[in-house]
Amino acid sequence: MAGQNSDVPSFPGLIDLAAERVGGKVLVANDDFFAEKENLLKPGRGVFIPDKYTDRGKWMDGWETRRRRTPGNDWCVIKLGLRGIIKSVDVDTNHFLGNHPPFASIDTAILDGEFPRDEHSIENVSWKNILPQSPLNPGSQNFFDIADGNRWTHVRLNIFPDGGVARFRVYGIVVPDWSKAKPDDMIDLAAVENGGVPLVCSDMFFSSMHNLIMPGRAANMGDGWETKRRRGPGYDWIILKLGAAGTPYKIEVDTNHFKGNYPDTCSIDVCYAPDAAADALTSGAIRWTEILAKTKLQADTRHFFEKELKQCDSCTHLRLNIYPDGGVSRLRVWGRGT
Repeated sequence: MAGQNSDVPSFPGLIDLAAERVGGKVLVANDDFFAEKENLLKPGRGVFIPDKYTDRGKWMDGWETRRRRTPGNDWCVIKLGLRGIIKSVDVDTNHFLGNHPPFASIDTAILDGEFPRDEHSIENVSWKNILPQSPLNPGSQNFFDIADGNRWTHVRLNIFPDGGVARFRVYGIVVPDWSKAKPDDMIDLAAVENGGVPLVCSDMFFSSMHNLIMPGRAANMGDGWETKRRRGPGYDWIILKLGAAGTPYKIEVDTNHFKGNYPDTCSIDVCYAPDAAADALTSGAIRWTEILAKTKLQADTRHFFEKELKQCDSCTHLRLNIYPDGGVSRLRVWGRGT
């Protein structure tokens, strides 16, 4: 089921909490002389242009500090777009070969107010180390599992002693703040900001299943979930875990930008299986209930289903089936948490 998008984590159920598209932001770095700190959270793994230079030296698609001539190390602070529990990180040194940092570590903090800007105040933040100083390989995605069950809002990437990092990913579980939600509020149970996450799909050759629940409407055709052209029997599908158990009352299937490649029809099933693993959801062991019968879709259109939905009890997972294949840009599942 692997697609062509190398920016997709190889482990199900996790979201890049620091991604720009979910509100992640690079706040401050002690140095970004050669390449801007903001590049760390850009999409993709970065590019290399051999003959491109700036007035400061070689142009690099990442964060790169100058050569350190004094004791200490370089660092960069990122505000997570979505607060959550960090399970894995990727310190990607793609294209940094003779100038990558040999080691990195990661600290975390939880803050509700404004983040300080001066180095003395930053050092006095209540940081917790979640990754000790660890070796990095040049030109590589360096994955590290994180054994920590706390939720965080900020991370500090430390590199030793200096050098360049192309991209930084913080994969984890979103922990929404439901304290302001009222019992009767209608919320998008599938939205990434509310804890929704795609678990598994039949195919995502052209674009990632994670796009389906991202904020806003798709920017282009690549900003949706698109499968390859099906040449045999069957159909494509995607299973999502909802951010909270609830009852769907209104569902949107948006084929924005998909014109010659939208699915002909779709249907939707739900189930209540709060602790089910991804393989159990696809093995036939879980009982699914259809809430939207097979329904015709149109190109480049927002489809809203409300009266068409069959009544159902509380559910934890949703399966969108598309016939026979194609692309969907966004899926919204408005309901009330139970």
